[in-house]
Amino acid sequence: MSRHWTLDDIRWQDFDPSKVDPDILRAVKAAAMVEFNAPDYVTYLCNVFSDRPDVKEAIHKWGGEEVQHGQALARWAELADPGFSFEEAFRRFREGYSIPTDAIESVRGSRGGELIARCVVESGTSSYYTAIKDATDEPVLKQIAANIAADEFRHYKLFYDQFNDLGETPPSILDRIRVALGRVSEADDDELACAYYAANTPADGSVPYERELFAMAYEKRALGLYRRQHVERLISMVGKAAGLKPHGALMRAVSSLAWRYWRFRNWKLARAAV
Repeated sequence: MSRHWTLDDIRWQDFDPSKVDPDILRAVKAAAMVEFNAPDYVTYLCNVFSDRPDVKEAIHKWGGEEVQHGQALARWAELADPGFSFEEAFRRFREGYSIPTDAIESVRGSRGGELIARCVVESGTSSYYTAIKDATDEPVLKQIAANIAADEFRHYKLFYDQFNDLGETPPSILDRIRVALGRVSEADDDELACAYYAANTPADGSVPYERELFAMAYEKRALGLYRRQHVERLISMVGKAAGLKPHGALMRAVSSLAWRYWRFRNWKLARAAV
């Protein structure tokens, strides 16, 4: 098995400030904090799977790699914007957002449902970082995004395999679809909005936090990076996690509808000029 990449493997010397896109930079700053915040999710997931050392081992490995993603993105963001302090921004983020780490049961209704929800998250992040890689001309960010996208795809497989090997009564197809749709709908929750706010507004707090406003600001920068192939890959992975045939007629129809909605949402956000 090949070793996992490290920060020392990134060709930092190739950084080209002339190729930094300001909107991508804003999105990357927010993403760095969400990735770096993985230890809270590790705590929560290990509580849910407290009697399963095999699952907990996988969770700890996942969490360590997520933190490294945050470190790489943060270092790039500070290169791209020397006035940006990730440490200060992350402190503000933590003051505004946290998850309940004392929960001992899955908020998804079952442990199988929890693993499906994790598959949905990894579907989103894998497609997102692939979209960043394809959208940016800055060579260091392109390398970082490629590495992270590959990790997130592997994390998807990790959680999908854990789901199949759980040895418990699996959720029904309808329950899996419900969990998957529920997790997708949470994409506009406080986490990303708060991360975007903490990363992209003055540290003196002179700009008040408005969840809807900053959720839209993040969404505008993120959704605009996607092309049709990224959306199709995302929908296929989510469909598989939900127990549907990823390349069947139903998922092809869903993928087509999703792309049309994606374009409409982008148009609407552009008109709002967030």
